[in-house]
Amino acid sequence: MGKIVYDGEGAVFGRLASVVAKDLLKGNEVDVLNCEKIIISGDKKLLAVKILAKREMGSGGSMKGPKYPRVADKLVKRMIRGMLPRDRAKGRDAFRELKVYVGGENKDAVKLNHRKPMKFASVAEIVRLLK
Repeated sequence: MGKIVYDGEGAVFGRLASVVAKDLLKGNEVDVLNCEKIIISGDKKLLAVKILAKREMGSGGSMKGPKYPRVADKLVKRMIRGMLPRDRAKGRDAFRELKVYVGGENKDAVKLNHRKPMKFASVAEIVRLLK
């Protein structure tokens, strides 16, 4: 179909991810720019603790377990993957059409402006806490 470019700066992650997932399932290619500036609602220390707990499940040197990356673009891509039906071919094909970038600039990028929650953290802050 077409190609859609989203600017993640100041966008609330859950709302952005649901829009991106719907566009991917419609057959569009989607690029997400400035993924490190996406905000996630909630306390940043609790968010990092949840991700670290999921990382610990997969530790032990095995290939098993949930894998949560420590890099902003891969973390965002991993979390968007959770909104796609990966057990079906449609979901796997849709996930291949997703590209996530740290930084970047595009004057035609769609910018989602939502009201910021009271407590929030950017993806960059959470990634910093994961290291």
